Amino acid sequence: MALLDIVYDRFSKDIGIDLGTANTLVYVKGKGIVINEPSVVAINQKTKQILAIGEEAKRMVGRTPAHIVAHRPLVDGVISDFEITEQMLRYFMEKVNQATLGFLSRPRVVIGIPSGVTEVEKRAVQDAALNAGARMAFLIEEPMAAAIGARLPVQDSAGSFIVDIGGGTSEIAVISLGGIVTSRSIRVAGDEMNENIIQMARDEFNLLVGERTAEEVKIKIGSAQTQKDRMKTQIRGRDLVTGLPKEITVTDEQVRKALSRSVRMIVNNIRSVIEETPPELLADIMTRGITLTGGGALLRGLDKLIADETQMPVGVVDDPLTTVVRGCGIVLEDLPSLKDVLTLTEFEQIPR
Repeated sequence: MALLDIVYDRFSKDIGIDLGTANTLVYVKGKGIVINEPSVVAINQKTKQILAIGEEAKRMVGRTPAHIVAHRPLVDGVISDFEITEQMLRYFMEKVNQATLGFLSRPRVVIGIPSGVTEVEKRAVQDAALNAGARMAFLIEEPMAAAIGARLPVQDSAGSFIVDIGGGTSEIAVISLGGIVTSRSIRVAGDEMNENIIQMARDEFNLLVGERTAEEVKIKIGSAQTQKDRMKTQIRGRDLVTGLPKEITVTDEQVRKALSRSVRMIVNNIRSVIEETPPELLADIMTRGITLTGGGALLRGLDKLIADETQMPVGVVDDPLTTVVRGCGIVLEDLPSLKDVLTLTEFEQIPR
């Protein structure tokens, strides 16, 4: 190991990052998850200056004057604005390493990415991390990170089936011997469900509501199957006919109907992956079942619906929102023995 690497290892805290469409989570080696903030950046359009990042920026969504824009630099799990993503990464990395001398803070970083991204998109994530101050940037596909975070035996020859429903993408994968055997990455997930609720409010009630309101409704009363207890909630927005404020009451049945198209698409893709899975691995999965992670796994009744549709046991992991970043952290803690699960990286830089 070079002398410079020894110095950097002494002063830097290696970090794992779940660079999500909705939230960015940061794991610090030896400490655990230290940051869980929205992937939102507020920008002054006049000066091009960044005003806020993370939680503070999310509070500005839909409440800013015309020249201040609350921007999400990742769309469907992919970088849509490289420079802003880089600044957001630098902000989180500096927040983690603020106790050390800035020029000596050059951490190694493991970042989770969707499984369906192109080589160009992978390179964009890696470059953004390196430009933000990382010494080395390793990439891991999100379903693999989620499976490791869920403590599935990914390096065994037996098959593991993981479904990670995030903000921008749903990742469905069968994993065996440290690699992804078959997978689907679809751009239907939490954000699309919010959009379904916005569309329902517009079509059925002539009500214009924002993204945050739609998400609150989904969390409060959203479901994938009929629930024993009937639920309802109030939605406030702007009446598209009169232009005045308006409040309506929606039921869980109306919201379930709105979400049904997105839910059906996720279920159909799970069935497609099952059809593409080799029979030997399918026998393992029938015993072990399907594991759900990500924020979308918290949708009421989704696990039961998938179980009914696939005729397999389905379980939701504890704390599904942090599974991917926990997986990145486990890889970070034992980089030499888990190096084979990484993608697009220079293995010879990883210590043996």
